[in-house]
Amino acid sequence: MSFVDQVHIRVKAGKGGDGAIAFRREAHRPLGGPSGGDGGKGGSVIFVAKTRLSTLLDLQYQREIRARDGEKGRGRDQYGKGAPDEIIEVPVGTQIFDAETGELIADLDEPEKSAVVARGGRGGRGNMHFATPEERAPRRAEPGEPGEELDLRLELKLMADVGIVGFPNVGKSTLIASISRARPEIADYPFTTLTPQLGVVSRGPGRSFVVADIPGIIEGAAEGAGLGLRFLRHVERTRLIVHLIAYDPDPKRDPLADFDILRREMERFDPALAEREVFVALGKADLEETALYEEELRKEFESRGYPFFVISGATGQGIEPLLDALETKLEELKAPIEKDDPPPFSSEDRPHGDLVGFPKPPDEE
Repeated sequence: MSFVDQVHIRVKAGKGGDGAIAFRREAHRPLGGPSGGDGGKGGSVIFVAKTRLSTLLDLQYQREIRARDGEKGRGRDQYGKGAPDEIIEVPVGTQIFDAETGELIADLDEPEKSAVVARGGRGGRGNMHFATPEERAPRRAEPGEPGEELDLRLELKLMADVGIVGFPNVGKSTLIASISRARPEIADYPFTTLTPQLGVVSRGPGRSFVVADIPGIIEGAAEGAGLGLRFLRHVERTRLIVHLIAYDPDPKRDPLADFDILRREMERFDPALAEREVFVALGKADLEETALYEEELRKEFESRGYPFFVISGATGQGIEPLLDALETKLEELKAPIEKDDPPPFSSEDRPHGDLVGFPKPPDEE
């Protein structure tokens, strides 16, 4: 299944049904009183977060989503039927933006959380509502209101407890495959992993956490280099970051310099990431060359206040101490990450529309 984390789509809520102009037809009572019913409400467009979904692929090729219009009112005091709402299911972690203004409309960051994105139009009133002692047979009714219409941008940000970051080929895919049931493609060339990978780490009955392999982040990622601009936003959701470094035979590469480069890229993308807890793991411990860096790097990172681990995703060396430390820290961070809640999406109540069958005032002609 393809991973799609951003789509553009137009949504249009249903129009309200028009009110009816009708009169009772009773024996010996010509025009026996108005009996035109109201139109039904138009359907709204509602997005709902579902845990069983992991991509926006289903929406990638949909240009427009329309809800149905409400039924028109009928005679004999019969109201038109309201249209059903159009329910759109999206993955947990989907953010919905107004494509024109960039305003955040809704952040569906919890299972079953929903948002009414486009409200259906209100049905028009039938002529039964306009009878007065002076006007017993009104020949006017209201049209239904149009439904709201919006261009949207949907962005998916993975909901993971731990994000694994690092330069290409440091062993992120091997690590997530060794600690979970995720099975990413693994090869010895850069950018093997082209999509984020999610895995669940089981630590015993009722104990687990979610990890994400965030690929494609290199120097210049915050400006679009590599694949980082596309995937950097997935780091925003994580509570902890495991920064994986590794020995590289290229003399131009240095594990400490790699760490500093990616740290700057993440902070340039979102300064709030500077406050996130970071664990450093030196990978590929099964290689003899890694031992040459271990003590020097341990002293450097621990002096900066970062917990430091030496691991091997291939052999499992050092994995358990790392997972124990992550689980302990996540327990301490159970309180949700503070973030500004988006303002509730609301639309001002519009006045009733023009009356059907009733002339407009001269200044509106």
